[in-house]
Amino acid sequence: METAFASPVTVGIVAAAAGVLLVAGLVIGGMTVLGRGTPEFRRELWLRYGSWLVLLPLMFGPVLAGRVWTIGAVTILSLLCLSEFARATGLFREYLTSATVALGILAVNFAALDHWYGFYVALWPLTVVVILVATIPSDRPGGYIQRNGLAIFAFMLLGVGLSHLGYMANEPGYRPLVLMLLSAVALNDVAAFTFGKLIGGPKLLPHTSPNKTISGAVGALVTTTALVAFIGSKIFVGASMANPVWLIVMGMIVSIAGQCGDLMLSSIKRDLGIKDMGAALPGHGGIMDRFNSMLLVAPAIFHLVGYFVGFGLTQPTRVITGG
Repeated sequence: METAFASPVTVGIVAAAAGVLLVAGLVIGGMTVLGRGTPEFRRELWLRYGSWLVLLPLMFGPVLAGRVWTIGAVTILSLLCLSEFARATGLFREYLTSATVALGILAVNFAALDHWYGFYVALWPLTVVVILVATIPSDRPGGYIQRNGLAIFAFMLLGVGLSHLGYMANEPGYRPLVLMLLSAVALNDVAAFTFGKLIGGPKLLPHTSPNKTISGAVGALVTTTALVAFIGSKIFVGASMANPVWLIVMGMIVSIAGQCGDLMLSSIKRDLGIKDMGAALPGHGGIMDRFNSMLLVAPAIFHLVGYFVGFGLTQPTRVITGG
């Protein structure tokens, strides 16, 4: 694991995350011993804490393990999110359409693993075309728009969106950036919840997400922007991306895109009339409920950083198909 911890930023992020988990465990334990809060609230905290004890190694482990592991983990994450989405929306009943979306997800992540950017980008519209024509031979025009609309939405969001996180691993020094994004997105959620509870005030979008407040959104924006700008200054030393203005912009994008991803999923759930997308993570709901923010953060940061620095520009391309 020497290479994995070659960057002091990586060491700092992993140590900080472990420290936060330790402190959180002590705080929740103290609340339990002292009887602070309601039993239901303490149980919710323990459930969330237990989920994070499992989630953190699953999130950080593949990133530290290497490029192939990172892209593989993102692929599995995308397919798990697709499974939840298909179950919640009823798309799972359309076997051929669901299978086409799954194959599209595998294809874009294979292109990322192959480090073939041209093919990676071309697969986005090409897969949409395949989705649109796949069920035509079945001669079922009824529901055509609905099933294909859901399928394209799922592919572009869960396949294309998340795959940007995996593609970042083609850059030799990808670990600090990917770990920062995973940590910052989680902090963004916690900060929004904390400031919202402490300050309260007007609701942000009461019909979409009744528990979110304007104070929580602003608090998360300030906190996440500061953290991302600080860590980014350590990651991009000597690069044009290290300009304070762009670091602040990057931090704001992480926070705003993260909150929009959360609100987007809330809109989907309200439309479907469900509370959570699944029950895989106790205290969190489904996998999509936990990673909804990354659906928008990953592509936004990929293209921002790609514009200034690029990903894997000095590395071999078509490492699998190039022969």
